[in-house]
Amino acid sequence: MQFRKYIIAAFALAALTFTLSSCGGDESAKDQPSETTTSGKINIAVDESYQPVIEQQVNVFDSSYPEATVTAAYKSEKQCFQDLYSGAARLIMVSRDLNAAEKKVYEHNQVKIKSLSVATDAIAVIVNHKSIDSIMTVGQLRQILLGKFAREYTIVFDDAQSGTVRYMLDSLIPGQKLSSKTYSIKNTDSLLDYVAKNEKAIGFMSVSQVYDETSTKPEGEFKKGIAVVAMKDENDTTVTDFYQPYQAYIAFKQYPLRRDMFFITRDAWNGLATGFANFLTREEGQLIFKKARLVPLRVALQIRPAEIK
Repeated sequence: MQFRKYIIAAFALAALTFTLSSCGGDESAKDQPSETTTSGKINIAVDESYQPVIEQQVNVFDSSYPEATVTAAYKSEKQCFQDLYSGAARLIMVSRDLNAAEKKVYEHNQVKIKSLSVATDAIAVIVNHKSIDSIMTVGQLRQILLGKFAREYTIVFDDAQSGTVRYMLDSLIPGQKLSSKTYSIKNTDSLLDYVAKNEKAIGFMSVSQVYDETSTKPEGEFKKGIAVVAMKDENDTTVTDFYQPYQAYIAFKQYPLRRDMFFITRDAWNGLATGFANFLTREEGQLIFKKARLVPLRVALQIRPAEIK
């Protein structure tokens, strides 16, 4: 396995301001909430796999702007999109953009949608510490998902309607069904506990959820009790080794199970949803993504070699 030789050390701000125009000339000022980009109250919906990092973003934003209150509900990806469509949430944080059919529906209803990718994370594959499959190719992972691998695995996700499940289906086994030995567990802690106690279990979660928050190592450290699988895409000729989902390997695109985080908002004016979206793209918000071991996308990264023993 490739040793960890790089860390994301610093980044310089790449200025970006996200603005929204009115969705129609007939919308008068009296119909708009009495809020600004830094004041008022809004509800947002967040893919539950992003809860640790978005909780930090919301806390810092609210403390920076005392007149603003962002209330985040952590839900499955499917529920987030439902909330956006119904207007229950004016902004959502999810792991995919709207597809062409969804955009057409919003256009038909004269609702302007704005979206932007703000960070890249990855799906961490976790197994029991006694498992012999601590490294595997993407092809082998496909066989596990389909229930065709040489060794039997119980597959566990945190939510059947999560963005993680959708990513694995769309990216690895499109048009096919997961193994009959696939189960959803109520939350991340339960998933970690199940894998830690069951030798034939394999689980999937956002990489930010698998880091040990107490670690002081510059490259970070994964939680104890489970093994994080090193992956390799055997069809990618530019990658010659197996890589765990450390931040630098996600940035270098060496770890294969990468996905972008998007905000999508239906704000029709420069209100608080726009203000929070702007915050995520600016230096302070991007630094929070970096500290959470994601790869910020709206800044110029500086990655340096390091001697890590």
